[in-house]
Amino acid sequence: MTSEAGTEAAPAAAPEGGTAPPAEDGATFADLGLRPELLAALARLGYEEPTPIQREAVPPMVEGRDLLGQAATGTGKTAAYALPVLQRLPDDRPGGDPLALVLVPTRELCIQVSEALHRYGRDLGARVVPVYGGQPIPRQLRALEAGVDVVVATPGRALDLLQRGSLHLGGVATVVLDEADEMLDMGFAEDLEALLEEVPEERQTVLFSATMPRRLDAMARRHLRDPLRIQVAREVPVEGEAPRVRQTAFVVARAAKPAALGRVLDVESPTAAIVFCRTRDEVDDLTETLNGRGYRAEALHGGMSQEQRDRVMNRLRGGTAELLVATDVAARGLDVEQLTHVVNYDVPAAAETYVHRIGRVGRAGREGVAITLVEPRAHRMLKTIERVTGAPIHVERVPTVADLRARRLELTRAALRESLLGDDLERFRSVVDSLTDEFDVVEVALAAVKLAHEATTGPDDDEEIPEVTLRPERPRRDGDRGDRGDRGQGRPPRARSAGGDTERLFIGAGRSAGVRPGDLVGAIAGETELRGRDVGAIEIAERFSLVEVPAAAAEDVITALRGSTIKGRKVTVRRERPR
Repeated sequence: MTSEAGTEAAPAAAPEGGTAPPAEDGATFADLGLRPELLAALARLGYEEPTPIQREAVPPMVEGRDLLGQAATGTGKTAAYALPVLQRLPDDRPGGDPLALVLVPTRELCIQVSEALHRYGRDLGARVVPVYGGQPIPRQLRALEAGVDVVVATPGRALDLLQRGSLHLGGVATVVLDEADEMLDMGFAEDLEALLEEVPEERQTVLFSATMPRRLDAMARRHLRDPLRIQVAREVPVEGEAPRVRQTAFVVARAAKPAALGRVLDVESPTAAIVFCRTRDEVDDLTETLNGRGYRAEALHGGMSQEQRDRVMNRLRGGTAELLVATDVAARGLDVEQLTHVVNYDVPAAAETYVHRIGRVGRAGREGVAITLVEPRAHRMLKTIERVTGAPIHVERVPTVADLRARRLELTRAALRESLLGDDLERFRSVVDSLTDEFDVVEVALAAVKLAHEATTGPDDDEEIPEVTLRPERPRRDGDRGDRGDRGQGRPPRARSAGGDTERLFIGAGRSAGVRPGDLVGAIAGETELRGRDVGAIEIAERFSLVEVPAAAAEDVITALRGSTIKGRKVTVRRERPR
């Protein structure tokens, strides 16, 4: 089967407050009642049978039901809503205004969803237009003026076009919010509300999300009418069978992280991997370090143009790059078929971030590996992630020099075996015959293996990485050296809140620049590992703003925001000075 199936088991679908039996296995796309043009497109693409979420979501969506789906990346949810959207398009579509609106968090996902709709709807003549930031507005305006059936958009650009009078939503019959939790965490809550106010009340609303935080559930209750709820849980492996995503953590001191990452990558030998970092600067620094160690690494972050990002993704998909070092915001919505490993260079600040990241591997029945580099004090977050994912994360020691040497010898042995089984070796026989007149044949073989090994692996790494262990984080009390030291540096005392220590940051843009709370939350959530819910109180004055963030992440936030823009311009970002 070559559909978009992920690693999840069949979902349970039920109306609000009720239960319903799951759909039967073995169903085909024809059993879902899809029109011949869609079945023909699916057959051309090689899709043989629907994934669990497609079996559950397509029939009620075709009937016009509102739907609330909780499903991770890799479950086939794009087709789960794209096929019904296309199925419901009328045959006679004389109007130029869209009949369906699909909202997604990032430009990358916008492009992917648009391409999927084009592929599925080609025989229907479906007119699909993607609109997103980073692409010239005139081109999007021309596409909308030419007539459109489905608009796939990021919320900010959709609202911009709506306010310009170029996007008309009065004829929309279906609205889809894909990766809705990500859109809220990126600060798009107000934009979503504004867009939903502009579409007709008598519409079909569909919401998909990997997680279901309280505020998203509240939004669903406001805008969805008697929705069918579908939840796709991660597949529980059969006893004795290894899970498709192997989750491993290595405990390592921060100073040793680059070396530890290199050691782990050498041992794992991924086909393609994404390494997630917190900030743009960390992405750039780590990419340079990895390339200096001989890896083919590419950086991807929000400071790059769309053209640069497209070039990076083409190199990764084409095999000329093997590592993608990225921030979360840049990697949202990416789908790389050959991806085998996901690496968290730091423990994510939220369990939901971890869930989104590891959902990128172990897809469509393939095995995947999720690796996390854990600093000794981060054990609590690791335990939280285990509870959320419902799967253990095996803590292992960083591979030693002996482990690395053994792995490299194993790779050399495998390469030689492949050569013995498949290559034409006869032309080298004269060399072996001449040498065996002087040396034993085993010695000749050993010398050949040595040359092959050194040619493919390079010099041995003989530096051991210090072994450290997880240790509990000691609660800091007032008067501890750490607090006194902070004040000695001229920093303000840290505020206390129910969620732990926080700090207030000064941002040099306020009401006069058109700054809204969503702009600040979106910038922080988009450029750091913090989620929208991690941001505390926000005060917006005429010429500046004050934002409360977790104290442990304050420096990361300052660094990230200094390298980005808010409302299109660079701003001053620093800790709030004592009053």
